[in-house]
Amino acid sequence: MTTDARPIGVFDSGIGGLTVLRELVARFPNENFVYLGDTARLPYGSKSAPTVRKYSEQNMKFLVSKNVKAIVVACNTASTQVAETSFEGRPVYNVIDPGSLLATQKTKNKNIAVLATRATIKANTYENKIKSLLPSSSVFSVPCPLFVSLAEEGWHNDPITDQVASRYLSELKDKNIDTVVLGCTHYPLLKSSIQKNFSSGTTLIDSGEAIAQIMSDDFKSGTIAANTGVANSDLLIYLTDTGPQFESLAVKLLSDYTTKKIKFETVAVI
Repeated sequence: MTTDARPIGVFDSGIGGLTVLRELVARFPNENFVYLGDTARLPYGSKSAPTVRKYSEQNMKFLVSKNVKAIVVACNTASTQVAETSFEGRPVYNVIDPGSLLATQKTKNKNIAVLATRATIKANTYENKIKSLLPSSSVFSVPCPLFVSLAEEGWHNDPITDQVASRYLSELKDKNIDTVVLGCTHYPLLKSSIQKNFSSGTTLIDSGEAIAQIMSDDFKSGTIAANTGVANSDLLIYLTDTGPQFESLAVKLLSDYTTKKIKFETVAVI
């Protein structure tokens, strides 16, 4: 059996992509991972499409320099600008395709909400993808830009977050939504506040869970060779700007999902 111990590279503009990373490290404990948080240039959601594309290319080139065997674009805004399925010989996974697919599989009444940054909503990628998979669906897209700042601040269960969520999501109250796509990897950190605005039977789609399933299928098919040896004991997190807030949040988010020692390093990707 072919084995490949090279790491899987994951990148995002900040802390949000760790919601994808934690699902991957939990699902694939034998794999090695490196994470890049472009914290010096966040948020991506307020940037222009060409700028997001440029940053994404720089991030992918950095991960290639770390000899990764695959790249996960753990940022929805970046995913709208990364259409290719491979980059310099490495398979590329975005978070929009798996999230859209899972939403169409889970919905029963075909009323789907997409919560995302302004840039992701403007790109219309989610709605187009969902409609291509389920033409009869109704898609309601709502930009929720402050969710990113609340997640980065660590206000994951806070009355202020509840108030912001209530204001953003009030327009969906009468839409009979049964499936909600968390179209930014920061948003799963705010699941509690978001869920309060929908019925208990409403399904929240976490792109980390969706992409883990896609990668599992690709390991089984041989699209990516698994690491059949012993995994590294360290989980490397590279940041373009660092601070104690990010590091403490990262350890808190990942500690229940992996036994690896988390190490941080500040780098420049340009």
